[in-house]
Amino acid sequence: MSDADVALPPLPAGGLITRMGISITTVTPDTAVGTMPVEGNTQPYGLLHGGASAVLAETLGSLAAAAHAGPDGVAMGVDLNITHVRGLREGTVTGTASAVHRGRTIATYAVTITDESGSTVAVGRLTCAIRPRRAT
Repeated sequence: MSDADVALPPLPAGGLITRMGISITTVTPDTAVGTMPVEGNTQPYGLLHGGASAVLAETLGSLAAAAHAGPDGVAMGVDLNITHVRGLREGTVTGTASAVHRGRTIATYAVTITDESGSTVAVGRLTCAIRPRRAT
């Protein structure tokens, strides 16, 4: 499979990606990039919710892993960890998932989430199992 942008099936309307305001800009087997607004994704103290950062990280890593799996495979997240290093009250964050390992049955991605000035907000790692797609 080429590392050029991959045409994935349309994402379902009304899913978590939509509710979080995530916009996907790039997906290849090696990388995925997307943005998410801070507004609407905050915890009670007004800071970007750690769970929102985790949703962005898992979304991007999973999309890249799905591109790696190709049309005959599926990618399922099996492990996610994330470290929050900076609080943020406004603006937009950008997440970048980069392949650490792309194997036959496992794909792992490092994910960096930054603010509009390029400062790191959170770092994470997602591991996905790669399995054959079942006939429907």
